[in-house]
Amino acid sequence: MKRGREKKQQARSILELYVFICLILCSLMILFFSSRNFLIDLKGIGLSMFSGLRSGINEASSAVSRTIMSIQELATLRREFLELTDRIARYELLERSAAEIRQENNRLRELLGFSEDLRYQHIPARLIGRDPINLFSAFVINRGSNAGVEINMPVIAYHNGVQGLVGRVIRTGAFESLVMPLYDSGSFVSSRLAESRYDGIVEGQGITEIPLLMRFISKRARDEISIGDMVISSGTGGIFPAGVNIGRVIRINYQEEELSMEVEVETSIDFSRLEYMFVIKTTDENYD
Repeated sequence: MKRGREKKQQARSILELYVFICLILCSLMILFFSSRNFLIDLKGIGLSMFSGLRSGINEASSAVSRTIMSIQELATLRREFLELTDRIARYELLERSAAEIRQENNRLRELLGFSEDLRYQHIPARLIGRDPINLFSAFVINRGSNAGVEINMPVIAYHNGVQGLVGRVIRTGAFESLVMPLYDSGSFVSSRLAESRYDGIVEGQGITEIPLLMRFISKRARDEISIGDMVISSGTGGIFPAGVNIGRVIRINYQEEELSMEVEVETSIDFSRLEYMFVIKTTDENYD
């Protein structure tokens, strides 16, 4: 009985010791967690977390701001580029216009000199259009009966330092006239080989790409005609004055069975570049 009470007393002592130890540990933990250092550590942790979050937000907002500024700068650069491109285009246009004006002045000065050297009375004219009925042949000039232009008056032009025959007037209005060029299939000009002096008739073949034909040349001229010989108007027929350049021989056509021969002629005037010309008032002195 006595030994049983001792055992109970020992167990109670051990239990009390355990309880005491637990209470000590709990007290220490409470003291530790309630200390100032722990609170400071918690604040530091919180500050670190919020600082990182704030830094991330700042970086994101900065990236968005930079993107928006970049887009605005690109838009500004694009607008400035378009303005510069438009300005350069205007400058190029002005430069071309100035160059064209200089060329036009040079041509007009040449024409003025040519006009002063002409031995004929003449009316200056400019090509302003094509005949809508006969588009590939006759063309319109800006001088008519009010300026003294009459039907069948010859028309000449100045090209590469040489005067050349263009054609003749076939219709007149008050302020405009219609001119039939040499290459028209209805054009016939009494002509002459300038070197050998053989006569013939120059006729057109309808379009500028095909040479003129000088026909009805005496076969005796065969050995006296050379490629490059100049063909001029002969002055016979009462329309075209004598001595006006028509073109140069580029081919000689000779057939034994034919009674006459013919040559192909390249015109002195480049009709694709024709702009200005002179309508000639001829007199009897201009014909043979």
